[in-house]
Amino acid sequence: MKKLIYTGLAILFLISCTKLDETVYSEIPSSEYPENAEQAAALTVPPYTHLSWLLDWGGWWFAQELPSDEIVCPTRLTDWDDGGKWRVLHQHTWNNETEAIIGMWDRLYSGALDCNEAIFLLPEPNSDETKKPIAKMEILRSYYYYLLIDNFGDVPFITSFADAPAQPMKTDRAVIFDSLVNTIERNIKYLPEVTTKYDVSKGMAYSLLAKLYLNAEVYTGIPQWGKAEMACDFIIDSLNYSLESNALGPFKTLNENSSENIFTIAFDENDPGERGEFNLHMRTLHYNSNLTFDMSAGPWNGFAAMEDHYNTYSENDTRKSGFLVGQQYGFDGEKLTDQGAEGADLILNPHIAALNMNATYTPIEIRLSGARVVKFEIAIGAKQRLSNDFPIFRYGDILLMKAEAMINQGENGDEFVNMIRSRAEADIWSGVGLDLLLEERGREMFWEGHRRQDLIRFGQFNKSWWEKDESTSDRNIFPIPQSAIDANPNLGI
Repeated sequence: MKKLIYTGLAILFLISCTKLDETVYSEIPSSEYPENAEQAAALTVPPYTHLSWLLDWGGWWFAQELPSDEIVCPTRLTDWDDGGKWRVLHQHTWNNETEAIIGMWDRLYSGALDCNEAIFLLPEPNSDETKKPIAKMEILRSYYYYLLIDNFGDVPFITSFADAPAQPMKTDRAVIFDSLVNTIERNIKYLPEVTTKYDVSKGMAYSLLAKLYLNAEVYTGIPQWGKAEMACDFIIDSLNYSLESNALGPFKTLNENSSENIFTIAFDENDPGERGEFNLHMRTLHYNSNLTFDMSAGPWNGFAAMEDHYNTYSENDTRKSGFLVGQQYGFDGEKLTDQGAEGADLILNPHIAALNMNATYTPIEIRLSGARVVKFEIAIGAKQRLSNDFPIFRYGDILLMKAEAMINQGENGDEFVNMIRSRAEADIWSGVGLDLLLEERGREMFWEGHRRQDLIRFGQFNKSWWEKDESTSDRNIFPIPQSAIDANPNLGI
């Protein structure tokens, strides 16, 4: 019989949350253990809910995109100043009290520790079928730890619920890497071949394995391109996934059955509940863009694509339709104007005058600068929250990862790069090298939370770009939040 001993202290020293349940339970009678798949599945629901926070106040998406060369959140007079929290991400001047970093740490550990609890509560498996829910939780936990070592380097590595240390020490991320790889490889055989896109499957597990091996040199100092390619091949050879015919197809409002998406975060505009929300469209669209999409809420006129990134798309590239530029029109076809810009026509200009646009800039520069992002479909009548599921892993990425692994082994990856470019009606390439591949990854994976990791892997993250000076290699990982160190001094060692 399992004993449930809730280790509230372990969570306290990892997560700077304000609400902690430190209840200690006695033994749970065996009659209370889940006896069927439906009850077991219910225990595995909480660990998934943390994924939905990664796009918003969980901080992960902000920390992947805003420090990159893809997007920016310019200050528009007082709008989007917010104490400079967006600028420090763009300029690589964050510290361990930056909001996005704190949110990311808290949410990722919440997910990992909830997986530990679910594994503890699930019944002891007596067959491959009853091993499945535990296997899913161990691999989902591996996903959270993959994000933790990717973003924070050495971190506490806790895989026990009842015996978790009160003040854990950090574990070298190379050691964690080896454990994650072993956990995934040990559990893959128990996973379903195909399931709902927001559930752990073989495709999800091999995608995670491919990501780990692709970044192995960053995490451990030892490249493992051949193993990364093999993991990609398992997905390609399974024939369970295929490219959508339209480059923006994986991002439609009703994308839960997309042939391209492998593992997604499920969102529903009508049911936020205790989950995070998909509101990136609110952060990027102009104040009056609600008139274009007949939206029930007015957007916030913030995030925009950096001009240099926008200009990497050729005119015939169909992915360019994922941006709003030029004259904007209402749902009724009427030309829109912006009264806040002295009644000027609402013409969105890819050029952004400055990162911090104060009163010395014109209202048109302040309010209408920057290409806005509509890569994820904004359905007519959209609300403040979208129902589009967000892909964590998708087949298009697998093809580019396959090409990268091949190029790094001295092989030709043109075939897989051109599958992506052909779908976008872009020119076909030959002799693709790593520089071109990084550019293509930027175009294809834009807005999906991959760019920071890609730039680090390619050795480009510390370069200077618009309104950002060169940074040092210590910026390649984020600092552990001060609030966590205050609770557990071992995290500061």
